[in-house]
Amino acid sequence: MNNHKLNVLITRPEKAGRELQTCLEKQGYRSYCQPFFDYQNAASLEQLHILQKQLIRPIIIFISVAAVEFAHKLMPIPSWSAQAVIAVGSATQQALTRLGIKAMVPDKHDSDGVLALLPLLSVKDKSVIIVRGDGGRELIADALRLRGAAVHYLESYRRVWRNYPQKFIKTWHQQEINCILITSNALLEFIVNLINDEDRYWQEQCLWIVASQRIADNAKKMGIVRVINANGANTTAIISALDCGVNLATTSEINRI
Repeated sequence: MNNHKLNVLITRPEKAGRELQTCLEKQGYRSYCQPFFDYQNAASLEQLHILQKQLIRPIIIFISVAAVEFAHKLMPIPSWSAQAVIAVGSATQQALTRLGIKAMVPDKHDSDGVLALLPLLSVKDKSVIIVRGDGGRELIADALRLRGAAVHYLESYRRVWRNYPQKFIKTWHQQEINCILITSNALLEFIVNLINDEDRYWQEQCLWIVASQRIADNAKKMGIVRVINANGANTTAIISALDCGVNLATTSEINRI
């Protein structure tokens, strides 16, 4: 039963999307799971070995749960040498905790929050490994290089985008979708490109819940009117943002980012 009159489109990959869908149903939200991409292994064990030989006790930053899971498949993360381990968000921290890794997480789950963490304030002549997917955020690396760090990437996975015909968007109207969840800029850009030739409902009337201020700003630039920043991609943050979307009475209030 839909207690909130929000019909939510979940755009995460299949496994994570189904898990979130189950949680939303328990909270009375009607949702549809529509993955737009899948994950594949990207890095090789040889790449990881080379980094480990080159770097002595680096600071390691994990960008996402998928980054943790695919890196762990290469080599169990507890065996990695590290001065400190940092997770961008709480879900990523929890994934590391399940592996027995104690990771720091910022209060603000974005690049600025990560850069404000104590181990990253003084990194001159230190090594940092950023474990991410293909083509992830550059802001953290650029800022750390300006602080004097030697930054290396380990792209443990890649996104494989699904090929949907544009007419597929019409089914969202049939399902009465009025809220879309977005957890990355790459996902935002892909979906906006897909809906560009459709009617303006999606940009002007649909509510978009996004995971960070950076995504929210980008959504505004793309012409999306109703945006709520959940300040995180974990289930608690998403449900809180959905509750906010239900409770806000006017478009101007929902328009905040």
